[in-house]
Order: sequence, then structure tokens, then C-alpha cells
Amino acid sequence: MVAELTSGLVGLGFHLRHRLRRDKSARHEEFEHSEQRVNMYQRTLNIAIVIVLVVSAAACKPRQPKVNTTPTPGPTTAPVETAAEKPLPPPPLPPPPIAVEDKPIVRPVPDAVSSGSLDDLNRAALLKPAFFPLNSHDLDDEGRTIVGANADVLKKYATWIITVEGHADERGTAEYNLALGERRASAVKTYLISLGVSPDRLKVISYGKEFPFDPGHDESAWAKNRRAHFVITAK
Repeated sequence: MVAELTSGLVGLGFHLRHRLRRDKSARHEEFEHSEQRVNMYQRTLNIAIVIVLVVSAAACKPRQPKVNTTPTPGPTTAPVETAAEKPLPPPPLPPPPIAVEDKPIVRPVPDAVSSGSLDDLNRAALLKPAFFPLNSHDLDDEGRTIVGANADVLKKYATWIITVEGHADERGTAEYNLALGERRASAVKTYLISLGVSPDRLKVISYGKEFPFDPGHDESAWAKNRRAHFVITAK
């Protein structure tokens, strides 16, 4: 249909042009009127061509498929059966209380040693003296045993503070015996520290041969004076 319409319009155009040429040659004197008619024919031809093109474009446009707007039903789901909820079990009972036996508070009873004065403690000679061989500041087996027993007493009464006095017999110069007494007292202090007694509780002093415990002038007296003597100075 579009092709036939287009062919007819084209033939009409040729016919009009042929007629215009004939009219021009026949009526040359009516130039002005002919020119108007030509313009009119030309406009008519242009309008016809435009109409043909619009109709052709509308005929060639592909048709859109018809869209079905009816909603499709979704899949149906079967109802899910739920099991009947079971009641929770009761909470466990708390354990029975444990009976705690009240024990009496035992307070230490101060003994006679801890309650005595410093003079009483030193007169009781709870700390025994350690003795040394001639011209020596080394502790022998007997001396280490005595100092070890004194260390046990000091650990029991942990607040005591003592002074270790170094002594010598009357033989030799005063300077020599002061130095020897210093070495003897220091040796005892070192051994006490090795047994666990705090060094803050220990002081040393040397008296040399100035204060003998036995004023005799024989070997028996001299052996008693070569010693490290213990004095409790604070508790």
C-alpha cells in the first residue's frame, strides 16, 4: 500500500511539472500568474512527500508486544507444623549449706622470755658465747654449733637486736687484740647471716683484751677470754 501511494505521488509530480512547462510555453504573457501557480504546486508536492514519509515511518515501526499486566500468583507454601513447646524442667535445687565449725581463736601466750627485761634476758644467757683457738678468728665445729643454736633463738624472737662483742686474751699488744676481736665478731655475724638472720639485727664491736671474763693468767683463763660474746640490746 505504501509503495502504491508513493508511486502515485511521484507520477502526480511528473504530471504537474509537465503541465507547468506546457502552461509556461502557452501563456508566457501570464508569467506572474504562472509563477504563483508553480509555487503553489511546489508546496503541494512538498506536503505530499512529507505525508508519504510520515505514513511510511509509521508503517515500518515494529509493533510492541502486548504486556500482560495481570499479576501471576506466587507459589503457595504449605503451613509448617510446629511441635508443641515442652515446658522447661525446673532448675536444680541449690546444694545444702556446709556446716562450718567455729574454731576458737588461739592467741599466743607471751612466755617468760619475751616478757622479761633486757637485763634479765642477758643474765639468763639465752645466747651462748662462741670460743676461738689462739690467734684465730675461724669458728671450729663446736663454735659453729653454738652459733647455730643462737640463730634458732634469734629466729624465734624475731624482734631482738643483738651486738656481737669480739674479745681476746691478755697476750699480745692492745692494737693486735682489737683487730683480732673485730675479726672474731665479724666472723660470727657472717655465719649468722648465712643461717637466715637479718643483718639489720646484728651489730659488732671489739674490746680486744680490755674486758676479760676471767682475770686469771693461765691457759684456762685465756681460753675463756678468746670469745665472741652476745648481748641483747633491743627487743
